[in-house]
Amino acid sequence: MSIDIRKKHGKRLEEAQQIADDLAQDLADKFDIDYGWDGDTIVFERFGVDGEIDVDEEVVHVRARLGFLLSYLQPAVEKEIHRYLDEHFA
Repeated sequence: MSIDIRKKHGKRLEEAQQIADDLAQDLADKFDIDYGWDGDTIVFERFGVDGEIDVDEEVVHVRARLGFLLSYLQPAVEKEIHRYLDEHFA
């Protein structure tokens, strides 16, 4: 199972990166995910899930791969990502 969400934004790159970091922290708190920055990309993982949040001057792109045992989380994770992006990048 995979998640692939793109959201255009009109923020400065630094502001968009901070919002993406806040999203990663929110996901970490709710779904027990570890994350860190690798250049302009947030890399996150936990047993059964890994992914990236790419941030550039125009788009935030969230990708995640969920293993079979965690595929039941996909709707909740997608809902949380959409909610957060809509709230902070609208």
